[in-house]
Parts: sequence; structure tokens; C-alpha cells
Amino acid sequence: MVFSPNIEHFFVTALQQRCSVVTNPLNGATVIIDGGGEPERIIDWIESQSGSGPDFEINAYNGEKRVIALLNTHAHFDHSGHIPDLKEKYQVPWYLHADDAFLQSKAQLSARRWGFEVPEPAIADVEWKHGEEHEFEGLKFEIIHTPGHTLGGCCLLLHVDDGPDHLFAGDTLFQGSVGRTDLPDSGGDMDLLIRMIKERLWILNDDTIVHPGHGPLTTISHEKTTNPFVNGHQTGRGAWM
Repeated sequence: MVFSPNIEHFFVTALQQRCSVVTNPLNGATVIIDGGGEPERIIDWIESQSGSGPDFEINAYNGEKRVIALLNTHAHFDHSGHIPDLKEKYQVPWYLHADDAFLQSKAQLSARRWGFEVPEPAIADVEWKHGEEHEFEGLKFEIIHTPGHTLGGCCLLLHVDDGPDHLFAGDTLFQGSVGRTDLPDSGGDMDLLIRMIKERLWILNDDTIVHPGHGPLTTISHEKTTNPFVNGHQTGRGAWM
């Protein structure tokens, strides 16, 4: 059970990937979602609120944060490349869907294609499965497997007791777009991606706040009625990484 979770958003690297730091204000328990870049910035802010803080936050919280888990929506390097640095700092388990293990093994090669350097890839400690619920000291996430952008891509639904739920969608769903399906080693499939969005995301509450891996927030209701890719008005490779 969580009330008014503190959610801090950091747009990291030149790719402006969203890293989310989510804290239960009742006890300070904190998870980092998609810690793929600028680990020093994230750590400095969590530990001492120093340096360049979040780009924006929901529900301000000024108490101590205790990082207890690292969570990932998928394993493109911009979302997972610097997990080894966060694991070294916090010594906590890292969660990823098993179908993205191969993609994660290619993180360094993928990063170099884009002009980035990342550490030797991490290996997940816990493998997500569709439909599971994982609770982290009151932060309860439901795992929604949405392959199509990557084989193991997942959306993480944070259940909230005093407001709308929050969906950390990775690169499955964006405001007005969907994830690319043409990236190497990813198993991209546009038809599958659209089907997963319709079958597994459109059934969520309309007021669910969607936190995409890049770009602005949106809601399930807004995307159901306006997203041109899912509504069949636009075709192509999708957006972002």
C-alpha cells in the first residue's frame, strides 16, 4: 500500500532517456527504474540532494531515501547500460525480463554504435514474468509484458491507493507514438507491439499516468483516443530508442 509516492524524473544522456526514482514517503524505500545513464548524477541526488537534481517530480519528499531495488522495463543500453554502476553502489537486486537477456549482453556493442561507452553488461538477479506482482516495502508493481519494441519489454504498473496508478512504460508507448521496431538484436515486431498495447494496456484505468522512456507524460485515456500508431492512422518504425 502506498499513498502519494514521490516520483523523480531524470532525463539522462544525449538521448534524454527517462530514469525514474520512486520513493515510498512512509518509509523512504526507493527503487530506480531504467538507470541507464549518468549514474553519478542519480547517486549524488539520492545520497545528498547535491548536483543536478531531477528535471521534475511528483509529490515532493525531502526525507532519506533507501535504494532497495533496481528495476528495468527493457534492456536497450540507454535504459540499462549503467546498471553495473548502480549495482556496485547499492548492492541490491536488479530486475529484468528474461527475454531481454541476450539484448543486455550486447549493451556495449549497441552503445558504441551510437557513440557511447558503458560498462561490461550486468546480469539480472531476478527475471520478471508477465502478471507477477512485486512489492518493495509498500511499492507494489504489476508486471505487464509488452513485447514488440524488444522481446522482453515490460511496462511496470505502480498501484497507488490515493490517486491514479502510474505506468512506467519504457519504450512501449509514448505520447502520440510507440517504440521503434527496427533496432538490431531486439526482436522488434510492430504488429505484436500494437496488439500488446491494445490487449494489455488499454484495459488499464483511463486515468493511469503513463511515464514513457522518453518524452512527456501522458495517460491511458489520451493515448487510447489520439495515438495515431495504435489507432491505425499512421505507420512506420515508431520513435526513440
